[in-house]
Amino acid sequence: MDRLSALLSHFSVSAGLFHSGGYCGVQVIGDVGNDGHLHFLKQGRLELWLPGQGRQVFDQPSLLFFPRPLSHRFQATEADGTELVCASLQFDGGVNNPISRALPDFLQLPLADMPGIQPSLQLLFDEAFQRYCGRLAVLNRLFEVLVIQILRHLMANQSMSTGLLSGLADPQLAPVLTSMHEQPAEAWTLERLARLAGMSRASFARHFHERVGMTVGDYLLSWRVALAQQKLRQGRPMKLVSGEVGYDSPSALARAFRRQTGHSPSDWLKSHLDLTKAVPA
Repeated sequence: MDRLSALLSHFSVSAGLFHSGGYCGVQVIGDVGNDGHLHFLKQGRLELWLPGQGRQVFDQPSLLFFPRPLSHRFQATEADGTELVCASLQFDGGVNNPISRALPDFLQLPLADMPGIQPSLQLLFDEAFQRYCGRLAVLNRLFEVLVIQILRHLMANQSMSTGLLSGLADPQLAPVLTSMHEQPAEAWTLERLARLAGMSRASFARHFHERVGMTVGDYLLSWRVALAQQKLRQGRPMKLVSGEVGYDSPSALARAFRRQTGHSPSDWLKSHLDLTKAVPA
């Protein structure tokens, strides 16, 4: 059972390097566009300013992770000896991506607390501070690998108290969530899912809500609609999409879609396409 691959096969993440090396000055990041951001402070001192939260100072190698668009400001002087490697992140599905939604707005961790990522991180720093042929392509792929390893770290350490990653870290809920992710068209019932968890229906429903933060039915609805949104963005017709995500007819999917989003599939798709055109490249 691979808890993350089922998610990532549907909702991938891609990265684009935009800074590597010494850093000095003041820069506002994330004030336009729809990207998240991932920064690795290799050494030195860095001041971070977040809206409404004031100043935070980092003076040890650290991970600074913004899964969703969030304006933030960096500041450092030449005397700080700051070295940063930074990338923008595009989560497939944008704000509807289940992985990015499962993470906090901002996550910071000392790199020393994440031994599992050290080999990839060392390779990232080696590539970032040299001028090897193909370094940009390598760095972008390494950032994508590191996002997955960060997710592994959060699950292994049960760092999330509630939400999707909390559920995937739970030994009883992980097979349930993975099965729903891998087989969204299956006729799932509370009884079938409870059997997968090895629990009674009442205990399973209560435990799922405590760990994931929503009912089993609401989670299955949100997952199916997120998949439907992805397929509609790809230009697939409603008639095919409805069956692929577990609904008997386009009208049944449309009802579920409206319940989840407040919009019909056609209205949602039009607004999504209009927004895509409006966002600068």
